[in-house]
Amino acid sequence: MRLGAILVNNRFLRGLWLALTRFNDKNAFVMSSHVAMSLMMALFPFVLFTVALAGALSQGYVTDELIELIFGAWPKDVAEPIVKELRAVLEGAGSGVITLGGLLAIYFASNGVAAVRKAMTQAYHDQDTWPFWKARLLCFALVIAGGAGILAIAAVEVVLPVYTRLVSEKTAVDVGGWLSVDRLRWTFTVAVPAGTVIIAHLVLPTRRHKLTQILPGVVLTLALWAAGGWAFSVYIAQFATYSATYAGLAGAMAALIFLYLCSAMLILGAEYNGALIDLASQSNPESGAE
Repeated sequence: MRLGAILVNNRFLRGLWLALTRFNDKNAFVMSSHVAMSLMMALFPFVLFTVALAGALSQGYVTDELIELIFGAWPKDVAEPIVKELRAVLEGAGSGVITLGGLLAIYFASNGVAAVRKAMTQAYHDQDTWPFWKARLLCFALVIAGGAGILAIAAVEVVLPVYTRLVSEKTAVDVGGWLSVDRLRWTFTVAVPAGTVIIAHLVLPTRRHKLTQILPGVVLTLALWAAGGWAFSVYIAQFATYSATYAGLAGAMAALIFLYLCSAMLILGAEYNGALIDLASQSNPESGAE
């Protein structure tokens, strides 16, 4: 069977081609720049507030765990400059990071979520009919829930070694052999990005779509993130000369470009879902796009 016939008969391939066409026609690369800049402005204050709060509650015990959890899935060469600056700020940070700084961090982080929400709504071809206050409350709620989730995961990583040691002592079973912190941390490092993408597709668009409708775009985004993260890491390590071009801003520029690529892949995943929903609606008009 020829390639043209395969494209016509395979809905998923047709959807991918349609998504790429829409991505280009709607200037999604420009929207990706907006999302990346918003996330860049939101990321550092949010991470700083979350890590500082966790450190204050645990006397600094979970700082390393939290940083590894947040940046574990990032390419090493991109994450290292940010982590270095984050630690430098944390060393001299006072209570203001947790009080007034915390409020500002939540506000800036909500701007990042709002930018992603606008891009996702546009990709799904939904009409944004929500009033400003409702959309902003959703963004605030997601930021607070995200911070609480990160703190909860860090708490599990702290409590787990104590629990496994007690169980091993009482039952003579080496629980730590299969329930180790390193294994759990790797699981969370993979699960957090996957959960974030799923929530972005389920909650952020104005209309609510079924889990089965969003899964193709979620899988596409995660696959592109994995491949793109590896490729960008190789590029940074072998070919890039950001230090010569941007001097002290090299780390920030690498992170910004990485976020730009991730944003484009996220929007493309949403466009893919929107294209599949439209194709399904055309083939079965009675079902519609729920």
